[in-house]
Amino acid sequence: MSETFEPKVVVFLCNWFYQAEFDSIQSALSGLLPIRVLCSGQVLPEMIMRAFGAGVDGVLMLGCTDGECHYISSGYHATRHAPLVRALLDYVSGHPDRLRLDWVSLDDPSKFARVTQEFVEAVRALGPIAEERET
Repeated sequence: MSETFEPKVVVFLCNWFYQAEFDSIQSALSGLLPIRVLCSGQVLPEMIMRAFGAGVDGVLMLGCTDGECHYISSGYHATRHAPLVRALLDYVSGHPDRLRLDWVSLDDPSKFARVTQEFVEAVRALGPIAEERET
């Protein structure tokens, strides 16, 4: 694995999240691929697996904390989908940590930045997903 490995990470993020904060994170972490959705509950397992099939190294799903969701309880669906995909990733690659679901308050852009940075670092430590497919 190269020391300069920069993982490709799809970030499914709520449409209500901070565009300016994401832009600054994206400029520091070149491998981020944002996909805005109205709600994290709309991210289906097929969408996540399609991203992995396209060669991304990790998928981060960010949703609103309880009580902040503009769609009342749609985040509930994300909490049901993520464990299914993590189990599949564990079976296929042994690395369910290539998917992370986290809740971020709209009033806390620093957590948004921290969670994104932590996830990218964790995926970087796992190495390219292409290496797993070769073994």
